[in-house]
Amino acid sequence: MDLKLANARVLVTGGGSNVGRGIVHGFAKERARVAICDIDGDQAEKVRAEALELGAAAAEVITLDLTREGAGDRAVAAVQDLWGGIDSLVNNAGWSDAEFFAKDTDRARWQKTIEINLFTAIACTQAALGPMREARAGSIVFISSDAAFGEIRQGIYGSTKAGLIAIARTVAKEHGRHGIRSNVVCPGLVLPESDDAVGASSLWAVGRDQVFDEKQISSLESGIPLRRLTSADDVADAVVFLSSDHCARQITGQVLSVSGGYSMP
Repeated sequence: MDLKLANARVLVTGGGSNVGRGIVHGFAKERARVAICDIDGDQAEKVRAEALELGAAAAEVITLDLTREGAGDRAVAAVQDLWGGIDSLVNNAGWSDAEFFAKDTDRARWQKTIEINLFTAIACTQAALGPMREARAGSIVFISSDAAFGEIRQGIYGSTKAGLIAIARTVAKEHGRHGIRSNVVCPGLVLPESDDAVGASSLWAVGRDQVFDEKQISSLESGIPLRRLTSADDVADAVVFLSSDHCARQITGQVLSVSGGYSMP
């Protein structure tokens, strides 16, 4: 199926590692123009080279810490300067450090989680709405999580991901009349496919087993109806589809779990 995304102007936040990298690859295969916004410029440059090899019409790196004041505006402005507008925004930047809720009492860690997962998406979305409204078209996809529906050791993280769903649906209701679609993808656990799939600033940089060990993974798989974990490509396929105004023109305000049925929102 031709999603008609060739030359689409796309901004992917947190596009350097794991899920974000997979999303960049997905758009590249559709011959889109992709801006990879990431705090880790070196890793983003690797993904840029991969995107061009996969067929991207263009790929550029925007090295920014999106938690900084005005960074969302700068990221969107950079895409406009490059290509004269923005067609698709994917709010993927995220961070997690699992802990049982009663023990998760470090306010600084709460703040970090909220800043990275929620505030970056607010800032980038607000920045993108202006040019999308002028164009009377645009797609925004928020990368949430199955943790948004309540999971053990994911209380603070899950609350930020639930917040993304509320924002996405608000944007859908407020800006549908402007031709803007807003949707959510909730991935299940996505393990990095290789060491090259993550950069030094990724939460996975400490090593996969330090984040999820084999016992935890096995326990999780047993609760998935399809009995398999989600890959970055699985998430990318959903995001790219939802970003296509040709194939998903009548889809907005929706939450799609890409988790093998682990959650069914």
